[in-house]
Amino acid sequence: MAFDWIDAAGAARRRAGLVRTLRPRPADSPLLDLAGNDYLGLARHPEVTRGAAEAAGRWGAGATGSRLVTGSTELHAQLERELAEFCGFEAALVLSSGYTANLAAVTALTAAGTLVVSDAGNHASLIDGCRLSRARTEVVPHADPAAVRTALAGHPGRALAVTDSVFSVDGDAAPLPALADACRTRDAALLVDDAHGLGVLGDGGRGALRAAGLAGDADVVATVTLSKSLGSQGGAVLGPARVVEHLVNTARSFIFDTGLAPAAAGGALAALRLLRREPHRPVRVREVARDLHARLTAAGLTAVRPDAAVISVRAPSPEAAVRWAADCRAAGLAVGCFRPPSVPDGISRLRLTARADLTDTQIATAARTIVATAPVV
Repeated sequence: MAFDWIDAAGAARRRAGLVRTLRPRPADSPLLDLAGNDYLGLARHPEVTRGAAEAAGRWGAGATGSRLVTGSTELHAQLERELAEFCGFEAALVLSSGYTANLAAVTALTAAGTLVVSDAGNHASLIDGCRLSRARTEVVPHADPAAVRTALAGHPGRALAVTDSVFSVDGDAAPLPALADACRTRDAALLVDDAHGLGVLGDGGRGALRAAGLAGDADVVATVTLSKSLGSQGGAVLGPARVVEHLVNTARSFIFDTGLAPAAAGGALAALRLLRREPHRPVRVREVARDLHARLTAAGLTAVRPDAAVISVRAPSPEAAVRWAADCRAAGLAVGCFRPPSVPDGISRLRLTARADLTDTQIATAARTIVATAPVV
């Protein structure tokens, strides 16, 4: 039969301990959540949900078409203006997800003959953008500006370096100033996925590029998601106005995709305005991440020092990571579980995400639960 091979593939996944399952959550989950990406605790904030509801009531449940047909509203344009101004860029373009934003940026800024230099730890959306582009891609060691410089030196033509600002697996930050310097030695552009930096890093949460002094530079483009710190859904590309205009005309994941739903745009805009008024939230989420890391490492667990809101805790095997996450859940704590092929180094781990709205008591409870359920090595 045509799909018999699926049964064999599924059996291989089960033997390797790599089966993934959907687990629908109730509207009011009793679990303490350290698995989601609601870094600032805004997904259920009354202002944000009201902004989403009002947008849906005014503009409708869906965008009704692609952005170039009927899917652009005044709300989308307002969100783009305020997002660009907040992050320090000339222009912004909102798409239906951070994933499509990365596909748009990588594919539209490359062509046959372009060299793309990609960090080995980059998110899957950047990797897929490289695969879909007609460019030659060279993968360089993780967070290694010297390797980027060497790769660029061997290419005489157009080039683009792509990197996460904060890597989603271990939560470490890219050396952005050094990467920009490496790019500028060969007049190459730098594309940075700031999904985990927006709302967490930089002055008032304005992002990793703002913190690095690179926001608004003529040779720098950023992508962001609206689904993490802003508690909504969608993505955006930020950069020079001519880059955004180019994407509007050439980026397939923008041109042929339905526009972001008005409710998501309204929620993101409300969250952005709230963040502007409450700059203590990014400070608090970094404090929570450092506190969790200190408690876990003091108890003898191996955890990567967080540069933003993600804390990675090593597990001895994929099976042990799955059991550990399940034991945490049984004890009332939701944590992420990352295993191959989701991790580039093949090492399984729990992935914890700090939130600005966690209390000191909740932090202590979470740390105790993780330590108490840790697998015996």
